[in-house]
Amino acid sequence: MSRSLLVTGAAGFIGANFVHYWMREHPGDRVVAYDALTYAGNRANLASLEDNPDFSFLHADICDYSRVLETLHQHEVDTLVHFAAESHVDRSISGPDAFIETNVVGTHSLLKAAREAWLGKGAAREHRFHHVSTDEVYGSLSPDAPGFHEEQKYEPNSPYSASKAASDHLVRAYHHTYGLQVTTSNCSNNYGPYHFPEKLIPLCLTNILRGRPLPVYGDGSNIRDWLYVEDHCRGIELVLLQGAVGDTYNIGGNNEWNNLDIVELLCDQMDARFAGDPSLQTHYPDAPGAKGGSARDLITFVEDRAGHDWRYAIDAGKISKDLGYAPRESFATGLQRTLDWFLANEAWWRPLLPD
Repeated sequence: MSRSLLVTGAAGFIGANFVHYWMREHPGDRVVAYDALTYAGNRANLASLEDNPDFSFLHADICDYSRVLETLHQHEVDTLVHFAAESHVDRSISGPDAFIETNVVGTHSLLKAAREAWLGKGAAREHRFHHVSTDEVYGSLSPDAPGFHEEQKYEPNSPYSASKAASDHLVRAYHHTYGLQVTTSNCSNNYGPYHFPEKLIPLCLTNILRGRPLPVYGDGSNIRDWLYVEDHCRGIELVLLQGAVGDTYNIGGNNEWNNLDIVELLCDQMDARFAGDPSLQTHYPDAPGAKGGSARDLITFVEDRAGHDWRYAIDAGKISKDLGYAPRESFATGLQRTLDWFLANEAWWRPLLPD
């Protein structure tokens, strides 16, 4: 049976990867990509799908309840996958209002519209509202603590994570109060193609190519669990197809690295690429590898950000046991795929840089 999906935040990093993945793996399903195209939303992320008759794009805001409801009816949507969110912690510290508006008010707008479309008078039908959240809602872990599990107490420490925690609670409430058929996933840090270059890995990749400093907060000891974005998409697919309605699933990479080690690994891999490919030396003359130097020389330690959580780690035991999930990419293979993509897609990332 074919499905009709509405994917919010579909022009963003993870949303775009999900749309590409779903349309490749589920031909015949219809996908409506819905995005407000704020600074991190990029229509170019979906350009290769524009001629697919099963794909359509709507430039619209999730806070626009009437537009969301109209879209659900017009496209006979039965599955809503909600990625749309303000997600950069630094931006939430300097300007939290947008995070409350998009992540809390926007999520509530979607829930209201979904309830009306799917559970309103005479409208009862099978449906699924899948909410994509983050491990940051759980707070910070000590060095030896086990990874976050689905019953973990919420302890958000930034305006970003607090806004995501609020949206998680709203999704849960609409299930328990109104019977909306929901699932939620909380994921660890993603990386891969289409990653907006303000985040650590793409920022370092593009800065190395331009010979720019590689900023590392504090002493670089903060630890994150990293998940290749396509493995995240596969996890969401399993939750949509096999997950229990009302349940939450943590999707992680079993792959903890501190920030400094990641930056140094990126430097070494990029240096190796330059040493083995003279064309890179010509094309990126400002990169240390083009001058016989090391990208590690660009590492610059900067003042730690306020409220910086020290460690995140996901316990993905539930989704592994219940749904048979396991990441396919190791960090080594996923990072190589990411490097390949960024080197092959300068025309994508170059216009996104602030200078």
